[in-house]
Amino acid sequence: MSADEGPRLWLLRHGETEWSRSGQYTGLTDLPLTAEGEEQARSARPALDGVDFDLVLTSPLQRARRTAALAGFPDAVVEPNAHEWDYGDYEGVNSADVRAGNPAYLIWDDGVPNGETIEQVASRADSVIARVRAPRADHGTRNVLVVAHGHFLRILTARWLELPAGEGRHFVLGTAKVCTLGWDKKTPAIEAWGL
Repeated sequence: MSADEGPRLWLLRHGETEWSRSGQYTGLTDLPLTAEGEEQARSARPALDGVDFDLVLTSPLQRARRTAALAGFPDAVVEPNAHEWDYGDYEGVNSADVRAGNPAYLIWDDGVPNGETIEQVASRADSVIARVRAPRADHGTRNVLVVAHGHFLRILTARWLELPAGEGRHFVLGTAKVCTLGWDKKTPAIEAWGL
């Protein structure tokens, strides 16, 4: 990364929970990782080893904080804006059940009743990006890790790329997968996805 490029943003989705395994929308419900989720979090460590992180941020929810700790970052800083989408009435509902009642339903287009709008999630993502891109006095290389949630990180990726939040639909992200967002010259870009 040259001096005229910005920071590199690393993403880590939390490991498996009971609801992520079953396909239930898991927004603000504070579920723990399953045993498999804990193992997934540990398995993310090699993709992050050797990276000198200036800052490690985590969602306040325990599934993300535990993933950060198991991946080697027990002192990750809680970032309140990095929590998952508030799914409102769809919290805990299986996404397949929502589509059974409305086959055309897509969260990216239709949103959720009595929860956050996609624009509200994007605003939180933009706040995280602003924190990551804040100028540094030393102008040094900056690697930042954010440990968070599937929909939130997909929206964060779209916003990093200066796309509308709904374009997050194109970035499928499995549990405990690592991604890197950086630059192609001065253009925000995806450097690696789903390691």
